[in-house]
Amino acid sequence: MSTDGISGTTLAATRRRRGPKIMTVLSLIAAAIAIIAAIAAATYYYNRPVTVRIAVGPPNSDDFKVVQSIARVFDPQAAGRDRSSIKLRIVPTEGSVQSAVALDTGQADLAVIRGDQQLPKDAQTVATMRKNVVALWLPPAARPRATKRAAEPKIGKIEDLAGHKVGVIGRSQSNVNLLRLILQQYGVPEERVEIVQFAPSEVNEAIRGNKADAFFAVGPVNSQITTDAIGATVRDGGAPTFLPIDLADSIESRYPIYDAAEISPGAFGSAPARPEETIKTISFGHHIVARKSLSESTVTAFTRQLFSMRQALIAANPSAAKIEVPDTDKDAAIPVHPGAEAYVDGEERTFMDRYSDLIWWTILGMSLLGSAGAWAASYLKKDERTNNTSLRERLLVMLSQARKASSHEELDEMQAEADEILRDTLDCYESGAIEAGTLTAFQIALEQFHNAVADRRLFLATEPAPLAPVRPTRAAV
Repeated sequence: MSTDGISGTTLAATRRRRGPKIMTVLSLIAAAIAIIAAIAAATYYYNRPVTVRIAVGPPNSDDFKVVQSIARVFDPQAAGRDRSSIKLRIVPTEGSVQSAVALDTGQADLAVIRGDQQLPKDAQTVATMRKNVVALWLPPAARPRATKRAAEPKIGKIEDLAGHKVGVIGRSQSNVNLLRLILQQYGVPEERVEIVQFAPSEVNEAIRGNKADAFFAVGPVNSQITTDAIGATVRDGGAPTFLPIDLADSIESRYPIYDAAEISPGAFGSAPARPEETIKTISFGHHIVARKSLSESTVTAFTRQLFSMRQALIAANPSAAKIEVPDTDKDAAIPVHPGAEAYVDGEERTFMDRYSDLIWWTILGMSLLGSAGAWAASYLKKDERTNNTSLRERLLVMLSQARKASSHEELDEMQAEADEILRDTLDCYESGAIEAGTLTAFQIALEQFHNAVADRRLFLATEPAPLAPVRPTRAAV
């Protein structure tokens, strides 16, 4: 009996069984590589240095120089440190207004801007660069200009500025807007005051040339520009007269961006003290602001790095001492960025705080994936088990056929097929498609088959050869 067809079917089934096994192994290897790569990528992403763009200007301003110092201190090579979580890339601008535009258009992630200008709609504070105060003073013996009548009263208070010329130091339009706001608060018509702007380099000439009846400056208390401008008045042989902003509290209540403040005696120089007594004024902040969309973790890292390196910053640029933490009150004029608020309030979120949910969901997902993989492996092995069952049934049929085989050649063919069935069964057992109990049942059937083959071979070897048929003899005639 020929079993070539059955043997071919067995070999094909074996190939089909080995295919899923190889694919399963390759899938497991690929999954392991993917998990390792994901862990490595997540570790790198979390620990990578982040470059943050900050807009500041103009290039010769104190703010620009302070930001340059911050960038140098943040540089790990310059600071002698192995790594820095935040690096700064400066985006130079023409001024605070342009810095705000750069932030609003996405050209920068951070910006140094005045708190009293129009801010981008999603700007949030990260730190206060400095506090600015308003200084309004008169040159000594300020008199009406020659074009005015001699009987015109002298300037004694802000209301008396009507009909006079006020020199604003600096080219920023924001300074002019602030002066007009103060004049409006005192009921001085805008058209009654002539406002002229002077660059810082033109202040001395303007004061000596009596080009203005009063001068208006905005800057920090120790601003060199304001101090030099007031000092130019002293060099003319007299002391300046400061005009207090007595309605500072009213301005603060109407415009929360401004605060009532005081200028202490001698703030702008001594011998003689300038001013000689405390002067009431208003102040506002210059801030480092960030886009609302900027990552909370990035802002927290920047704020932490900024204040943890404070001593190094002050050593690099003493003006950095003015940097303060932002106002975290809920009613602050400019809302604080959540990342900066977390640092200020001591509520920084750790890696586990930020990613614990993701980690647990990943673990759950991997568990479900493992269960799905186990089901898929079981499903793939279903065909192997079914095939192996049919092969075992075939072995039992061959057991019956072996007892009736008529030749050794037929037994050899069945023996070869049994060897293929044995190989397939052992492979199934190794891959987990069948269990030990199934293998034991197969061993019993295989042993019975071998016994039947051996008995049949013995029988065929001892069986006498069949006699040749005897031809009948023809009778004699």
